[in-house]
Amino acid sequence: MKKRILAIASGGGHFVQLLRLRPAFEGHEVHFATVHPESRAEVGDAPFHSFRDVSRADWWRLPLTTLDILALLIRVRPQVIITTGALPPLIALALARPFGVRTLWVDSIANSETLSGSGKLARKLASQVVTQWPGLAAPGVAHWGSVL
Repeated sequence: MKKRILAIASGGGHFVQLLRLRPAFEGHEVHFATVHPESRAEVGDAPFHSFRDVSRADWWRLPLTTLDILALLIRVRPQVIITTGALPPLIALALARPFGVRTLWVDSIANSETLSGSGKLARKLASQVVTQWPGLAAPGVAHWGSVL
């Protein structure tokens, strides 16, 4: 059955890793979202959305980013959210959770010794958290082998 997927990530490596998951999305309606509007060119004809970035370093931007993400969720109405991080997608997971949206957090491949800070929080919000590293598998964090 065809699903409406929101594939969302912050910029840089998070978005690059998300794009590497594209083969898993085949046959579904996929909307891509990230913080850099110029990333539209990387998704071809797929629907694309951008939103304001926020991090621990500029936490005061959190309300505006939250509004951006809320508007995005209302527009897209995803059945599934897939993300590779970081903070803005975590907001999406929190906002979508009460509505029963299935969510998958794929922790960054760069985190080989410990789960990312956002990944640790995602364990409480995501339907499933996956790590790339077998040594990081733990209760609430699965290792499915090499995902990326």
